[in-house]
Amino acid sequence: MFYAIIDYECENAAKDIFRIFLKSGSDMKKILKLTICILLFVLLTGCGESEEADTMPIFSNAKTVGKDIQKEDITDFYYTVENINYDAFYQRYRFYVEDGKYFFFHETRERKNDYGPCTENDTTKTGTVELTEDQWSGFYELVKGGAVKAREESSDSGGTGPWLYLYWTNDKAKYQQFSFASYATEEKFVKFCEALAAQPKE
Repeated sequence: MFYAIIDYECENAAKDIFRIFLKSGSDMKKILKLTICILLFVLLTGCGESEEADTMPIFSNAKTVGKDIQKEDITDFYYTVENINYDAFYQRYRFYVEDGKYFFFHETRERKNDYGPCTENDTTKTGTVELTEDQWSGFYELVKGGAVKAREESSDSGGTGPWLYLYWTNDKAKYQQFSFASYATEEKFVKFCEALAAQPKE
C-alpha cells in the first residue's frame, strides 16, 4: 500500500511537469521537452520500488574467507560433484566442527555402465576422520581467499558441479555459496581430500 501511494504521487508529479513544459515553445522545443518529461517520469516512478530490491543478492556483498570470515568462524563446508548420466557417480567431501573437534567426511557412490542418480545403495566408499589442528589448518588455507556470496536458487542444479557451501557463525543463513580463489586451488583441495580419504582407519 505504501509503495502504491508513492507510485501514484510520482505519476501525478510527472504529469504536472508534462503539462507545464507543453504550455509554450515551438514544435521542436515541445518534442525536446516531451523527451525530458518521459525521462523524468521514468525516474520519478522508480522511487516506488518494492521491498524485494533490498533483499536481492548482490555479488559485491560477497564475503572473503580470511578477511570477513576467519578460521574460527567456519562450522561446516560441503563439496559435492554428481553425474546422473551414463557411468553415474556421486562424490561428497565435508569438513565440519562438532563438540569443539574437527572432522572430515567423505562418500563415494558409483553406478558403472548405468545411469543415475546414484543412491545410498550405490555407495562404494565412505568414512569419517577426526582431524588434527594441522589438518584443519590445511583445509582452512585452501579455502582462504575464496568468496562466499548469497545462495542462488539455481546454485545446485544442472551439470555435475561442484556445488560448494560454507557455513559460518553469524551468517544468518544468507551467505553460504562458496567459490575457490582459483581453479588451481580447487584442484589442490580435491587432492587434499583424496589423501584424507585414503588414510587407514584406526
